[in-house]
Amino acid sequence: MSLPLVLAVVASVAASPPRTLRLDYVHAGSASEEHFALDGLALEGPWPGNLDRPLDDTNLGLYFFEVIDRSTNRTLYSRGFASPYGEWKTTGEAKRIARSFHESLRFPEPAGPVQVVLKQRDTQGLFREAWSVAVDPSDPAIDRTPPVGRPWAVLENGPPADKVDLLLLGDGYTAAEMGKWHADAKRLADLLFAVSPFKERKADFNVWALDTPSDESGVARPSDAVHRHSALRASYDAFGSERYVLAFDNKRVREAAAAAPYDALEIVVNGRTYGGGGIFNLYATVASDNAFTPYIFVHEFAHHFAGLADEYYTSDVAYAEAKARSEPWEVNVTADPRSPKWKDLLTAGVPLPTPWPKQEFEAAQQQVQARRRKIRAEKRPEEEMEALFREEQASVDALLASGPHAAAVGAFEGAMYQAKGYYRAQANCIMFTRYGAFCPVCRRGIERVIDLVSRRRP
Repeated sequence: MSLPLVLAVVASVAASPPRTLRLDYVHAGSASEEHFALDGLALEGPWPGNLDRPLDDTNLGLYFFEVIDRSTNRTLYSRGFASPYGEWKTTGEAKRIARSFHESLRFPEPAGPVQVVLKQRDTQGLFREAWSVAVDPSDPAIDRTPPVGRPWAVLENGPPADKVDLLLLGDGYTAAEMGKWHADAKRLADLLFAVSPFKERKADFNVWALDTPSDESGVARPSDAVHRHSALRASYDAFGSERYVLAFDNKRVREAAAAAPYDALEIVVNGRTYGGGGIFNLYATVASDNAFTPYIFVHEFAHHFAGLADEYYTSDVAYAEAKARSEPWEVNVTADPRSPKWKDLLTAGVPLPTPWPKQEFEAAQQQVQARRRKIRAEKRPEEEMEALFREEQASVDALLASGPHAAAVGAFEGAMYQAKGYYRAQANCIMFTRYGAFCPVCRRGIERVIDLVSRRRP
């Protein structure tokens, strides 16, 4: 072999990304205690992330993990994240019983032994070590079985290491419905890139999809006595919320997704009923065929991708009211209205806290939520719920636009499921109502994560 060819082969090998190592573990406990236990390790395909920025400096997430080289004590990789357990432990059930959840951490396969350290955020907002486990990439027990499935490109703008790689997985689509699944995947990608800042940053994304056919059409909805063994086991009624869709069989989801490069993961459930969900750095979910699918998709993806908080507070949720008003880690909400974390974006001269038509909004929402519960309790057609939401949004948009500081960036009381004590940055936003746009604070938060994950070559 000639010297130029040898050099070319060496350069090619050196440029190849490492494989992706997935650490599976069990997260168990109750509202008052948490425990972790290793479940196993698996090798996936090439690492899709930006190797130029392996360390996470965003300070996002309820949890955080670091991969530390055991020979040098140097941190090789880190990421913040949230989890189903982190949400469940705030529910009333967590005060009564203990439960376990399967979770995963993914990182570039290291060259040698590492220590994986998992931390959780304390009441002061600082990360404290909760669990640590040694990992040796040469361990013969690591599952090296090649992933099953072949991803197809919905949108391809460049190598995975340079882009935010979004993977779409369909659940509740039968083999006969693969044509519908492909059309839904393409339609949803278009919906995401119709909204700023995703629209302006479309070139920084790849979108992939995998076919995961189910034996039956649709997914489980226990509150309507609908039970399905769909391919990914997604289901409505998570944590007792009829609209909340999650897939608790994490290993099943991860093994399906392992066939594709991904930094973000969206599970699309085949159905009409309003619903979805989003957990930071885990996945987002959305029902495919509801009239409000565009809003649900973008709203829930913002939870998953950028860790944005819910700003609404009048809808029913499963979470117990927080006793303390500690400063949230999410970038779009604050407990300090006079010095919010977005103070550099505040509109000049805006009063803090910022007045808005709060009483009128809450009075109207009491009626809407009562009608909403009645529609669900009486098992009324989905068209009636969609009509209610259209009526609600038209009146809400008009009311919020009538406020004296409707276009201002300020500190508007009401956020994070609480009427008092937490504040959002603008009167209206996708994270507050079914509005069509993000506020400037949310847009900046999203772009910051795009910049962390993607890479622009010179």
